[in-house]
Amino acid sequence: MSAGDWLSLMMFLSFIVLIFSGFPVAWVLGGLAVLFTAIGIVAQIDFKLDVAINWDYSTLVADRIWDVMNNWVLVALPMFIFMGIMLDRSGLAKRLLDNLSSVFNSIPGGLALSVALIGVLLAASTGIIGASVVLLGLLGIPPMLAQRYQPELAAGTVCAVGTLGILIPPSIMLVLMADRLALPVGDLFLGALFPGLLLGAMFVIYIVGLAYMRPELAPPADKLESLSAGLIIKVLVSIVPPVLLILAVLGSIFFGVATPTEAAGVGAFGAMLLAWLQGQLNTTVLREVVIETTKTTGFIFAIFIGATAFSLVLRGLGGDELIADALLGLPFEAHGIIIVILLVTFLLGFFLDWIEITLIVLPLVSPVVADLGFNLIWFTVLFAVCLQTAFLTPPVGFAIFYLKGVAPPEISVATIYRGVVPFIVLQLIGLVVIYVWSDLVLWLPAQAY
Repeated sequence: MSAGDWLSLMMFLSFIVLIFSGFPVAWVLGGLAVLFTAIGIVAQIDFKLDVAINWDYSTLVADRIWDVMNNWVLVALPMFIFMGIMLDRSGLAKRLLDNLSSVFNSIPGGLALSVALIGVLLAASTGIIGASVVLLGLLGIPPMLAQRYQPELAAGTVCAVGTLGILIPPSIMLVLMADRLALPVGDLFLGALFPGLLLGAMFVIYIVGLAYMRPELAPPADKLESLSAGLIIKVLVSIVPPVLLILAVLGSIFFGVATPTEAAGVGAFGAMLLAWLQGQLNTTVLREVVIETTKTTGFIFAIFIGATAFSLVLRGLGGDELIADALLGLPFEAHGIIIVILLVTFLLGFFLDWIEITLIVLPLVSPVVADLGFNLIWFTVLFAVCLQTAFLTPPVGFAIFYLKGVAPPEISVATIYRGVVPFIVLQLIGLVVIYVWSDLVLWLPAQAY
């Protein structure tokens, strides 16, 4: 290995170690970029080592950041974030849970089933994991515990279905991936739709099957509301608004009526309209949503800047060539290399957030995948499904900590850990299914064109 290879390896390992220091991720990424640029220059000048890096990279970082800020695709990010936060404030989810639970409460697991179905709807209309998990936790955990649900099942259901928004479009993760790999956002949205719905269906089947086999874990309600035409109408009325918003956003993209950026604007306006129709829109709510949107967008773009500097210096040290040589040098054929990449991604998800993995790891491995002849849309969706597990795997499973922040005291972190294990297994099974049947990803984009 060359001096640049050793520095690349040290740089990446330093990043993983410093993640646990408590420093903001953006500062860690940017700081390491500056530090290893300086180390590379010292190694080059003082020790005459073959390291091809200099301070001109600082100028390149500024140019790259300017390109990021001028990218129209990324304009969709704050609008999708605004849409998700505004929908959470609209009160639609609570109304929908009340109506769905009235329909399904007569069967074992009916309340958990209602939470799962609402989670799928939220996933297709928000894409904000923290907001979805917190909202489902506040709305779903107390009634499930009051109905004598097993705490692990209740917590696992909320965490798992709350993470679907990172995959089911419109997804801010897919927007970032499209930007990093120069792929059409619409293609990724189309490709991720069926895999996302597949995972949602697997969660629903597991909840219902477990409840029927072991009804003591998810008993039906003691007081049942009789099923009537009026109740069905109430359910339909509560479902129609979010479904119309989903159709307006995704339909306009899928049918080529609007770009993802334009569709994000439609979604932001539609979320405000739904909040107004629910009587929840006022200046206070609007101000809070705008502030929260600005904070979330600022957090993502700060990591963008740090990751841009980090990736550029890592490439300057030869890190991309090191990773390509390491992967292509594995004693496996092409599919074996893809499996290794997904396995490493799954393991990195135990320690890193999806944003860091998306901005740093994905651009490094994607050229190898392309050279092996695989479809990048298929691989990127696989990568996204694999990253979804990062929200559930300890010790840095953000969905676990989102839920713990709003869950009743009897729901401990250990309880949540035990509850998410079956859903992690289901996600891995779904990953295998998507890997084997690539048409789950590729069929819909092919039909659209």
